[in-house]
Amino acid sequence: MSQSPITVGVGAALMDLLLEEKDDFLNRMGAAKGGMTLVDAPAIQSAMQAASAPVKSAPGGSASNTLVGIGNLGGRARMIGRVGKDDLAEHFRAGLGRAGVEDRLRVSDAAGTGHVLSVVTPDAQRTMFTFLGASLELCPADIGDADVSDAALVHLEGYLLFNRPVVERVLELARKHGARVALDMGSFQVVEAAREYLDELFAQRRIDILMANEDEARAYTGLGDSESLEIFAGKVDTAVVKRGKEGALIAQGSSRLDVLAHVVDALDTTGAGDLWASGFLYGLNHGLTLESSANLASKIGSEVVQIMGAVIPSEGWNRVHSYREGLVRV
Repeated sequence: MSQSPITVGVGAALMDLLLEEKDDFLNRMGAAKGGMTLVDAPAIQSAMQAASAPVKSAPGGSASNTLVGIGNLGGRARMIGRVGKDDLAEHFRAGLGRAGVEDRLRVSDAAGTGHVLSVVTPDAQRTMFTFLGASLELCPADIGDADVSDAALVHLEGYLLFNRPVVERVLELARKHGARVALDMGSFQVVEAAREYLDELFAQRRIDILMANEDEARAYTGLGDSESLEIFAGKVDTAVVKRGKEGALIAQGSSRLDVLAHVVDALDTTGAGDLWASGFLYGLNHGLTLESSANLASKIGSEVVQIMGAVIPSEGWNRVHSYREGLVRV
């Protein structure tokens, strides 16, 4: 029996530090709600010391979250990134292993493993403060033919756009080995900072599948969700605008879908977009129709927003597996 297709993810290997706080905590930190701010490790330590609630931890990082979701669905996934020589790295590796994700992590001698303070406010929005640490040292030489040669799909997180040499290396290998390329835009700050590079990638048709939330789409186009979708549809084969509890808009060729969300009481949106992507990419890679792939994505998204962090417990995955059994295949 042939093995299932493999998704290779490239991105920052980060541990998530989860904190529940009110809006005034963000105001004191001068942060824009829902965004991502790059900081140094002492800034995260200072913020945690000022917190009124205990901090919880879990493996994270956008590409990693998506790969862990694919692994928990029973798909094959491989993570490429960099960690330090510390306890955070061991926790991160363990999180990949529990989901069956293959570890192709490189180790940095000096830099510590990156970590993210994710502040969750009462409206379930998450605002991130990111110390990239060892992940900044990921370089083109870290990624070789053996990492990509058997991939059906290569998934890039938006934050990787700040490391153009690595993106170029990954795209070169994906083209060489016939793998499709998916990009999740990551955050509206990434879109604003990397706009010119995104324009280049789109003009050269180097991205096959694009996923953006409504804020990221607006940051790129200056337009609403539907109008943004049409612009993206002219640049990639498959375009997605994720709209949270409003569902998702999807374009592929002449097809247009407006997929409803599975509405639940949300506790925390950390990792929601990443886990949505896991269901969508798994579906596209494993013979589900476009609509079924999106519905599977929505189901997974509904599970992750009901917990703190991006690690869905086994009972949640059991519900996802049961739901998947009823979906339509191509």
